[in-house]
Amino acid sequence: MEFKELVEQTAHLEHLYKVTEDVYRAFQIASEDYNSLHTDVEFARLKGFDECVMYGNILNCFVSHFVGMVMPTKDVMIQTQDIQYHKPVFLNDDILIKAEIEDKSEAVKIINYKLKFYRNNVEKPQLVAKGHVQIGLLTK
Repeated sequence: MEFKELVEQTAHLEHLYKVTEDVYRAFQIASEDYNSLHTDVEFARLKGFDECVMYGNILNCFVSHFVGMVMPTKDVMIQTQDIQYHKPVFLNDDILIKAEIEDKSEAVKIINYKLKFYRNNVEKPQLVAKGHVQIGLLTK
C-alpha cells in the first residue's frame, strides 16, 4: 500500500472492543499482575469503586490490535504509543477507540494518530482515556 493511500484510508478510524473475562484473565496471566485493585472487589470498594478496576494496559493491547488488524494493511508497525487515563474501565465495558491523524511525514513514512477511548455501553459515551500512537509504514 502506498503511503498516500494509507493516509486517505485511515484519516478517521474507529473500532469497538469489549473487556471480557477472557481479555481480563489473559492480561492478568501475561502480566503476572495480581494487584488487589484488579482482583479483590472488597479492596476496590474500600478504594471507592463499585467493582474491580480493569488493568489500564488492556487499552494498550487494544491499540496493538487496532494497528495490527484494523488498519487496511499489515505493513505497519507501532513506533510509539501513550495513553492518559481519565476514568476507570470495568469488566464487560465496551470500549470504542476513535483515531484521527494528527500529523504525518511522507519522507519517513510515519503517521501520528490522536486516540480517544470511550466507554460505549452507557447512556452517553464517556471518555475514559486519550492517547497517541505513531505508526510506520513498512516498505520492504
